[in-house]
Amino acid sequence: MLNFIYYPVSGILWVWHKVFGSIFGDGAFGGAASWALSVVFLVFTLRVILFKPFVAQVKSMRKMAEFQPEIKKLQAKYKNDKQKLAAEMQKLQSEHGVNPLAGCLPILLQAPVFIGLNHVLRSFNRPGLSYDQNIKIPNYWLPTEDVQSFLQARLFGAPLSSYIAMADNELNAFVPHVGRLDVILVSIPLMIVASIATHLTARHNVARQTAAVTGNPQTAMMNKLTLYLFPLGVLAFGAFLQIGLLFYWLSNNAWTLGQQYFVYHRIDRDEAEAKAKKVEQRNNLAPKPGQKPMQQVRKAAKPGGAADAADTTDAADAVDTAAEQTESKSNGSSAPANGSAVTSDEPSTKVPGLAPNQARKKQSRKRR
Repeated sequence: MLNFIYYPVSGILWVWHKVFGSIFGDGAFGGAASWALSVVFLVFTLRVILFKPFVAQVKSMRKMAEFQPEIKKLQAKYKNDKQKLAAEMQKLQSEHGVNPLAGCLPILLQAPVFIGLNHVLRSFNRPGLSYDQNIKIPNYWLPTEDVQSFLQARLFGAPLSSYIAMADNELNAFVPHVGRLDVILVSIPLMIVASIATHLTARHNVARQTAAVTGNPQTAMMNKLTLYLFPLGVLAFGAFLQIGLLFYWLSNNAWTLGQQYFVYHRIDRDEAEAKAKKVEQRNNLAPKPGQKPMQQVRKAAKPGGAADAADTTDAADAVDTAAEQTESKSNGSSAPANGSAVTSDEPSTKVPGLAPNQARKKQSRKRR
């Protein structure tokens, strides 16, 4: 039914086992080390794929923290209308570019892998079948020789598919025989370390929350669950988790802790650089001490267009024509362009813009 999960999980295990099997060999302890590292790098492969969704989740949470006061106002305004509150919350989130489902994506994708790995590890040692029968059945992508290698591998005497609460008949199915004490001595240290890693991961996440977020009663309750209940749950239910799954849990929390440290510090650095640039730009635009602020003076718009150019040309032609007429009068003759006669008895017209020599001729004529 869930073969679309089991085959990829077993396929990634097969790839990594080939890598580490070539390094550590296929003996009892070497095989266990290579299979344990295969489980660890199965987790790392998944988390590399989910790195970008995790960054989007962190940014979404930081944006939601910024408009938390607006959320409280909506909750107070529509406290008796849940449907209207949900609609307004969705509108507010879309305005700020926040998608709450993006924060759930990493968790939703990790859950099927955990379920698939649990099933694949149990399928190595199928209940009701003997050791000779199990080694002849492939485990999805893993061939029969890899099944035999996994069942013969021992991590300090304990198989990776064994767990503390395992039934006696299932323990007796391992060849060679496996004692429960061997399983306990390997499982309990892993459970303790996995529990501590879960607590540290939750503590680092809670420490990044703002006061507005932690002030929410629901958030405070969830923080207590992740800080204390989940780590205790690992200790309580670790007896029912296979050793391979304990490696999965431990490596997953270790990756999350390191990833949170890297991503949070990178986002903090980018935000600090952006703020520093804004401050620098504001300081560059501000007047220096003792300097009066400069006021911008708007210049009158120059007339433009073809009509203005035509008017300018016509005015220049009129000045030239008037200058020619004045010069003709001073010589006692007239030759206008239109052919009409102009007598010297007509009063002279003072035209601005005449050349200096023409003005001097006109003044000398008046003195005579």
